[in-house]
Amino acid sequence: MAVSVSVLAALVVAAVFAATGITIRNDGSGTPWFAPRSVEEPGVAGYGREQLANACTIMVAGRDLGLDERDQTIAVMTAMGESSLRNIDYGDWETSGVTNPDGSRTTSIGLFQQQDSWGTREARLDPYTAAGIFYRAMTRRVPDRATTEPTIVAHLTQINADPSHYARYWDAAARVVASLNATPLQEDDRADGIPLCPAA
Repeated sequence: MAVSVSVLAALVVAAVFAATGITIRNDGSGTPWFAPRSVEEPGVAGYGREQLANACTIMVAGRDLGLDERDQTIAVMTAMGESSLRNIDYGDWETSGVTNPDGSRTTSIGLFQQQDSWGTREARLDPYTAAGIFYRAMTRRVPDRATTEPTIVAHLTQINADPSHYARYWDAAARVVASLNATPLQEDDRADGIPLCPAA
């Protein structure tokens, strides 16, 4: 049985697209269009690409200072509790009217919601620099952090109102750090394509 050249060509094209995961669809207009295979976005514990990239930067800053994975996880946990791992240029005063103990407006910004006393605006809005500022404060203020609960380490570093505030973020931080170290704790944790990680 003879097969026309056009039919044969159509079969070859369909086979190629099937092999590469591209779907041929028709919207009813008579003109087929090609739908590429969906690319799964990275995501770990509810945190997406931008947030995971910020977490990675925090980890790299810790590694560069010679700090171990637990210290890096504490830093990621702290940033989760402060900004949901988003590098925002506003803070508690703008969102909730929170003031300092002396009644002055808070000036918190960045991943760690650091106030003016922590450094320049530019430094606090640079994820790598802000993480370094946090780590240096942590190592200075909590020398016994290896035997101290993570939330207490964060509390003593940040000097926030609630010592247990960060505890709820510890498990998520551990998942994020593990995924960015290419050792995910859960099967559906994905950190594909996040720059700089893993970087031993």
